[in-house]
Amino acid sequence: MARRAIRTDRLIAVLGAAVLLLGAVIVWGAVRTSRPGVVEEPPARRVLRQAREQLGRTAEIRLLDEGRGRVVCGYVGRRGESAAYSFISRPNRIMMSDDPLATEFQAMLRADCPHLPRPPATTP
Repeated sequence: MARRAIRTDRLIAVLGAAVLLLGAVIVWGAVRTSRPGVVEEPPARRVLRQAREQLGRTAEIRLLDEGRGRVVCGYVGRRGESAAYSFISRPNRIMMSDDPLATEFQAMLRADCPHLPRPPATTP
């Protein structure tokens, strides 16, 4: 009978150690991914960088509008052209109105930037 109690006590100790180890791994992972020393790029700079990756070096911001959370919406275009593309910018992605996922773009626009004004008038 005493032998059975020792096994139960040992099992409890092993499971307790496993829980503590798992907790330490979770905390380590959370601290590692938060990267407290990294400063987030300002929204205007982020949008310009993302737009230039999509449209080329001549991309320029025509209008910026704060969305919900870290989302920025507005209009971008190419310097010297009158066409303007609406966009939704998140820290890791920009989606433009000419995207093949037009339905998803419109849904995101309604959800994240409901007050985005019409495209601004462009000057030649």
